[in-house]
Amino acid sequence: MNACVGIVGVGRMGTGIAVSYAFAGVPVALIDAKLRNAEEQHVCFERARSALRAEFDMLVRLGLLAAERIDEMLGRVILYARDEAASALRAATAVFEAVPERLDAKQEVFSWLGERMAADGLLASTTSTFLVTELAEHAPAPERFLNAHWLNPAHLIPLVEVSPGPATNPVAVAALEGLLRLAHKVPVRCAPSAGYIVPRIQALAMNEAARMVEEGVASAEDIDTAVRLGFGLRFSVLGLLEFIDWGGNDILYYASRYLDRELGPRFQAPPIIERNMKAQRNGLRDGQGFYDYGGQDIDAYRMKRLGELVQRLEVMNLLPRADSAARAKAP
Repeated sequence: MNACVGIVGVGRMGTGIAVSYAFAGVPVALIDAKLRNAEEQHVCFERARSALRAEFDMLVRLGLLAAERIDEMLGRVILYARDEAASALRAATAVFEAVPERLDAKQEVFSWLGERMAADGLLASTTSTFLVTELAEHAPAPERFLNAHWLNPAHLIPLVEVSPGPATNPVAVAALEGLLRLAHKVPVRCAPSAGYIVPRIQALAMNEAARMVEEGVASAEDIDTAVRLGFGLRFSVLGLLEFIDWGGNDILYYASRYLDRELGPRFQAPPIIERNMKAQRNGLRDGQGFYDYGGQDIDAYRMKRLGELVQRLEVMNLLPRADSAARAKAP
């Protein structure tokens, strides 16, 4: 294994990324971003080691790791004080910045990293707040800088949203995506836009769920059950845009008009929905929508997706069973 990952910041995100790479077998330099005296540094490192051990212990409890391997995993993560990290930074293939979401903190760390990173090293911010275009102005080498937004818990959720800036070299993007795949992550690319992909979609859904509680539409428990067993299950198999193609783009158009009229303009469909309807790009039945289904065996495609849904239902013990009513106990 030639890759070595540097992580600056020993908080929740930095620890989660460290666990991801250590679990995958990649050496990690976990670096404290703050200058501290000896006593403070000892306390900081003890807290970080405890957090790392707790995460590996959780993997043991989930049946993903043998208990006797915890110390081996911990040995793959070397903790560095800020003033002792120069050699580790020079050896790192990529450095993930995971300091608090303050621009001044990130500026200061970027300036410090610029004097210590390898000349060809990649720098990725894990920020969920700042656009790559904002941060690139302060990065030591904008052509090797980009955002990499991990979702918590970082060591379990496979998705990482990668957001290059206008100056980011495509080679750097491909290299970082390759490094993410080493940790069994699935990178997706996103233009510099507030909220990335997942936070932007989930903010709308979470606010609407809270609004329904406020309006007395349903209880919190029933809304969450509906999300887990209806919304979430289907969208773990079909992406949102894929789902539009399955149900019909025109169906969404008319449903949005109804909800707009009844509940307000937040339900207005974007212009692309009407354009697709007029162009007869309504999804599977037209052979095109957000995706092109030309030449595809639609029946085989449907069965593949439905098979994936059945697998999820089986794991959750929710799969319908033939003659289940006859076997049920009478009330």
